[in-house]
Amino acid sequence: MITYSTIQKSQLEGMFRLDAEYYQPEYLEVTKILRDRPYRKFSEVVSNIINGDEIRKYVDKDGLPYLRVSDIKEFFIDLSSVVYISKESRIKQNIKLKEGDILLSRSGSLGLAAIATPDLSNSVISSHLMRAPVKNINPYFLVAFLNSKFGKSQIIQRNNGAVVPEINHPSLKEILVLTPSKEKQNEIEDLVKSAYIQIQESNKTYFQAEDLLLQELGLRDFEPEENLSYTANLSDVKSAHRIDAEYFQPKYDKLISKIKNQKSKALLNIVNNAPAKFNPMNQPAKVFKYVELANINSSIGVIDGYSEVLGKEAPSRAKRLLKYGDVIASSVEGSLEKVALVDREQEGYLASTGFFQFRSDEILPEVLLILAKSLVFQMQLEKQCAGTILTAVPKEAIKNIYVPVLPKPIQQKIADLVRQSHEARKKAKQLLEEAKQKVEDLIERKM
Repeated sequence: MITYSTIQKSQLEGMFRLDAEYYQPEYLEVTKILRDRPYRKFSEVVSNIINGDEIRKYVDKDGLPYLRVSDIKEFFIDLSSVVYISKESRIKQNIKLKEGDILLSRSGSLGLAAIATPDLSNSVISSHLMRAPVKNINPYFLVAFLNSKFGKSQIIQRNNGAVVPEINHPSLKEILVLTPSKEKQNEIEDLVKSAYIQIQESNKTYFQAEDLLLQELGLRDFEPEENLSYTANLSDVKSAHRIDAEYFQPKYDKLISKIKNQKSKALLNIVNNAPAKFNPMNQPAKVFKYVELANINSSIGVIDGYSEVLGKEAPSRAKRLLKYGDVIASSVEGSLEKVALVDREQEGYLASTGFFQFRSDEILPEVLLILAKSLVFQMQLEKQCAGTILTAVPKEAIKNIYVPVLPKPIQQKIADLVRQSHEARKKAKQLLEEAKQKVEDLIERKM
């Protein structure tokens, strides 16, 4: 059914927007509701809106965290894939974050807002992010409002990009922000801060699990070295059917040798890579939840989102049907860290053929997750990458990967820690949903 809205000439946004998309009925309804509540414009609750800077030269971790669009999530920044720039880099001082700043995407992933937490002080933002120092409002309430349907829809409404979604400062400044009492704002702050504590606990417990694994394997202090020159036997070149220098880096053999010194087996002898044979087109009217690389939270290995697609409209790569306990791992170079454990409620989700789909009877799913995210898998997958335009791990290449088999008591300890980590992350997600819901209730119930 066609939806439409009639706009008076006087209602046009100063003649800056004439496109019908901007005046969709759901957007107009949000504005109408907010104008009947206590509100201020975004420009009145932030002191400025500042674009980041484009810096392409990265360094090791002894530098300043450089935040990109891929790092911004709802409410918080995900530092699992963060890059660093030199402390001596020539950067504008006003793109360094301070606690309580609001972060927004200027292009790409519109509709996400994050708050600068204490660990982000002096981080630097890229040119596709915006920093907004807050005034006259509780910043934790503001980030919850912006992530609620009333904030998110206003941000998405202001998309003025043709190919790539974009938003400009003048448009963003006109967003209407609810301004309830300080007591109500503080209630939301408590929920958001409690969620942040849960996320910290989740990360801490996950790292304990990973540390226990590496300690058991004698790999805690393993430091891969990039050799500038090395040799390879012709027989090895022939058997590998590879002549690229990267494949023969000594660091890979050094790691595999350490793994083989443990009780280890070839991956496919103890782990099944489920075939990607599901065809959603056979259920054309069914709505599937589809998981891509962007939906993986790589910090602790969870699926953190999905898109909904009809079976008849599913992408051609959507051929993996997930089962509870599966571990999915990216096969694409540059995204190999995208690994996740399928939770109980994610049974039946669809996933892209860009993942491997592992399950095992000998290795607990949580331990398989830690292995797949650790250097044990990551370096071996990296070695097997092949291709020119899209470099990835060929399906047949995983037969060359070796995996250690830990004693069951150690596996159980690792699994328990991973479960604790994932439970804390679930709790954080519930708290953030509660914060958004409370904001929406304040608006809808006119409290």
